Amino acid sequence: MDPALSPAGRRAAAIARHLAAGALPAPPPLAAAAALLGPSPCLSYAPPESAENAPAFPPTELRALLDGHHLMERDWVFRVMEESQLFCPRQRGGGSRVFVAPDYNDGKEAQREATMRRVAHLAQRGVFRGWLTEPGAEAELRKLALLECLGVYDHSLAIKIGVHFFLWGSAIKFLGTKRHHDKWLLATENYDVKGCFAMTELGHGSNVRGIETIATYDSKAREFIINTPCESAQKYWIGGAANHATHTIVFSQLHINGKNEGVHAFVAQIRDEDGNVLPNIHIADCGHKIGLNGVDNGRIWFQNIRVPRENLLNLVADVLPNGQYVSVIDDPDQRFAAFLSPLTLGRVNIAVNSVYISKVGLAIAVRYGLSRRAFSLTPDGPEMLLLDYPSHQRRLLPLLAKVCLMSSAGNFMKKMYVKRTPEMSKAIHIYSSALKATLTWQNMITLQECREACGGQGLKTENRIGIFKAEFDVQSTFEGDNNVLMQQVSKALYAEFLAAQKKKKPFKGLGLEHLNGPSPVIPDKLTSSILRSSKFQMDLYCLRERDLLKQFTEDVSIHLAQGKSREKALMLSYQLAEDLARAFTERTILQIFLADEMNVPSGSLKEVLLLLRSLYVMVSIDESASFLRYGYLSLDNVVSVRKEVLKLCSELRHHALAVVSSFGIPDAFLSPLAFDWIEANALSTGSH
Repeated sequence: MDPALSPAGRRAAAIARHLAAGALPAPPPLAAAAALLGPSPCLSYAPPESAENAPAFPPTELRALLDGHHLMERDWVFRVMEESQLFCPRQRGGGSRVFVAPDYNDGKEAQREATMRRVAHLAQRGVFRGWLTEPGAEAELRKLALLECLGVYDHSLAIKIGVHFFLWGSAIKFLGTKRHHDKWLLATENYDVKGCFAMTELGHGSNVRGIETIATYDSKAREFIINTPCESAQKYWIGGAANHATHTIVFSQLHINGKNEGVHAFVAQIRDEDGNVLPNIHIADCGHKIGLNGVDNGRIWFQNIRVPRENLLNLVADVLPNGQYVSVIDDPDQRFAAFLSPLTLGRVNIAVNSVYISKVGLAIAVRYGLSRRAFSLTPDGPEMLLLDYPSHQRRLLPLLAKVCLMSSAGNFMKKMYVKRTPEMSKAIHIYSSALKATLTWQNMITLQECREACGGQGLKTENRIGIFKAEFDVQSTFEGDNNVLMQQVSKALYAEFLAAQKKKKPFKGLGLEHLNGPSPVIPDKLTSSILRSSKFQMDLYCLRERDLLKQFTEDVSIHLAQGKSREKALMLSYQLAEDLARAFTERTILQIFLADEMNVPSGSLKEVLLLLRSLYVMVSIDESASFLRYGYLSLDNVVSVRKEVLKLCSELRHHALAVVSSFGIPDAFLSPLAFDWIEANALSTGSH
C-alpha cells in the first residue's frame, strides 16, 4: 500500500482488494436466514424441587421442633384466612397459584376498616374462643400459636388483636379481680367491648414511672377523677383509640388526700355503643405511619372524667370507700413491677412473631436463590444459581441458622410464661426483655439482607419482604425500647452477682449455674472438630459471659468508689453492659437449642441441627468484636472461625430448601417471587 495515500485513500484501496477477491457468496435460503436471525432460547423457570436432592431429613420433624406446639391449629387458621375473600386472595404466576396479603395500596382508613372486617370474620369462625375465659397453659399456648399465624398474614391484624386481648384483656385478667372478670372478660372475648391500653404518653414511653396523667380519689362520690394536666401527658400511640375502641385501661398517678401512691391502672369507657366519643374525652389520630396503617393509633386527653371506685384494677392495691389505700405488696418498687406485668406477654408475642416474619423472608429469598441464575464461569457455560455462589450462601444461610435457634428460644419463653409462678416473675422479665430485643433486631437484619438478596424484585410490595421492613420496624421500640430492655438485662445480672456474693450462695437460675464452677479453658489451636463441638461452644460463651459480668461489676464499683450514685455508675458502664447483655442472650439461645437438640435421636435431622447450631455460633463469633476485644480468642483462632463459616455454609447449602420447607408456612403466605417469578411477571398475566 502506498504510504503516501491519505487515510481515506488507504481505506478505499482495502475495499477494492476485498471486492477483487471474488463475488459475494449467494445468500442463504429464507428459512435458514430466519433461523440465523431468530432469538436464542429464553430463560425458563425451574422449581427448586426439580433440581435439589430429596431432603436428607424429614421436614415434618424439623417443623415440629421449630413450631413447638399446636401444628394442626396453625394449619387450620391458615386455611380460615385462605378461604375468605376478606383476605384478598389473588392469582399470580399461573392460574392455579393463589396468594393472600393485604392491599397496601389502600389508604389508612380503608386498611383500618379492612382489619376490623377480618377481625369480625375470625371471631365468627371461632378463632378467639376461650382466649380469655379458658384456663390453663394449653389454652394460652393455643392462643399464642394462632396469633403467630395471623401475624404472618398481616402485622396490623396481629397488633389490632394483640392490643385487645393481650394488653386490654390481660390487664383485666391479671390486674383485676372477680368483679372485673365477670363484667369484661367474656364481653372482650366476644368483642362486645373493644379495648385499648393507654399507658404511653407524649412525654413518657419507657419511663412509665414518670407518666403525668393523674387519677384523684373523691371519697364523697366514691369516684376517681382522671385528668390530663398538660400536653406532654396526652396518651399517645394508643392502638385502637382513633377509631374503634370503646374502653381503655388508663395508667395514671394515683393521688389520695394529697399523697401520690404511684402508677395504677383504671378502666374507663371512651365511646358509647354508637361509637361516639364520650364527653370530656378528646381523641385525635396519630396520622399516617411508615407501616401498621391498619391499626388506628390515637391520642387521648381526659378532662376530669369520673370513673367508679370499682374501676380500679385492684389485684395488687385497692382504695376503700373511705379513701384508705391498701396493698398486698408493701414495697413500692415491687408493686410498680406488678402493674407492668401485662407487658410481659406482649413482649413474648412480639419476639416470637418476629421469628416467623424472618422465616417468611428467608423462605422467599432462599427459594428465589435456588431458581434465579446470574453469570457463568465460562463464556458459553450455563449461568449459576444465586445460592451456588459462596457469597450468596454467606448472606443467607447464617440467617437461616439464627432463625432456627431463635425459634427454640421463642418456644422456651412461651412455655415458661404459660407455666409461670410468682417466683418466676423476675426470670420471665429478664428472658422476655433479652429475647424481645435480640429477636426483633435480628428480624430487621434478616429482612434487609433478604430484600437485597432478591434484587429489584425485593422492592415490590407483592413480594412481601420490602413492605415487611416498614411494617415490623416498630418492634424495636414498642413494648419497651430494645436498648433500654438490654440495659435492664445487664442491671439484673449485676444484681444477681451482688446477691450471690452477699449471701455467699451459688448462682441458681437464668442459666448462671456455670458461674459456680471453674473458668473454662479454651484450646490454643482450634480445629474444625473442636469448633463444632457443643462443649467448646458452650465453654466459649460461658467464659465470655462470666468475664464480662466480672468486668461490669468491677467497673461499676470503681464509679461508686468515686462517689457516683448507683444509677450514674451503671449508666457510665453502658459499653460493658451492652456486651454483657448480648453475651447472656447468645449463651441462653445456644443453651436452649442444645437442650432441644439432645432430645432428637441420632440420625440425619440431628446432623442438620449440628450444622445449624455450629453456624449460629461461628457467625456470632465472626460478627462480634468482643471475642478479640477481651482476649477470649487469639487472632489465629478468629481466622479459623471465619474459614469455618464458609465450610458450614457450603454444607448447609444442600439442606437449605428442606429447612425453609420445614417452616410450616403455606405457599399462599409467601409471594410470587418464591415460585414462578417469570410467569408472575408475564404480559399475559396482567401483572402489575
